Amino acid sequence: MSVLFGIVVGLALGLTGGGGSIFAVPLLIYGLDVAPHGAVAISLGAVAITAAFGAVEGLWRSIVERRAALILAAGGMAAAPVGVMIGDRLSEASVVAAFAALMLCVAARMGWRARTAPQESNIVRARPAPDAASDRGTVCRYSGDGRLRLNAPCSAALMAAGLVVGVLSGLFGVGGGFLIVPALMIVTEMGIHRAVATSLAVITLIGVSGLVSSVLAGRDIDWSLTGLFVIGGVLGMAGGRVLARHLAGTTLQLILALAMVTVAVGMLVQNLLAA
Repeated sequence: MSVLFGIVVGLALGLTGGGGSIFAVPLLIYGLDVAPHGAVAISLGAVAITAAFGAVEGLWRSIVERRAALILAAGGMAAAPVGVMIGDRLSEASVVAAFAALMLCVAARMGWRARTAPQESNIVRARPAPDAASDRGTVCRYSGDGRLRLNAPCSAALMAAGLVVGVLSGLFGVGGGFLIVPALMIVTEMGIHRAVATSLAVITLIGVSGLVSSVLAGRDIDWSLTGLFVIGGVLGMAGGRVLARHLAGTTLQLILALAMVTVAVGMLVQNLLAA
């Protein structure tokens, strides 16, 4: 079952490019009977390695904005231990309730973007075009040669986004792609293909930081289960990237959003009954 659940997470992440990894924690808690704090730690490792698989593909295709990714990751890696410490000070019931609320927020955004910006749903169907030079008032701008100009305001905005993502990753074990992708597109006007590939690289680094922090915090981690979950995640990511050429789109995003709402409501009900 560990491999199967890992495949589910990898498929969702590969098909959506961000947000799919949020299924990892509920699958670990309710499917594999892992304690919430342990589930967060396992999710961090599994999501980091699964995202690394997608990041390597992006690097090979030269669509990862490396400098922006390093700035975001620096903020996230510094903040991930803070998220872990916050989680250690919360009861498991509080972590589950807060995670369910986060799932509802992600589902709402995914459903809304599928309706208002359907072109963002097809993240791997079309060939990515180079990002055009922009001078429309964003914090980060592209120069005429297609390079991102990382001035002080741009770097500060990316660092701030990384800090927020890092806290959420450490606290909930999520990759943060649902925040990184829109942040990159808003702050830099980066194209969706480049934003997704860059996001996967950032998720990898932040996830590793959160996992190390969890280990140092003494969390009980089942490494054999983690390994099986990772194997499933990598297989699922590979399959998701292939299937996305045929399935990715508005309908898929809406189905995943509905699945998130269903899981989140179930978690809240279970939490209330256990109280």
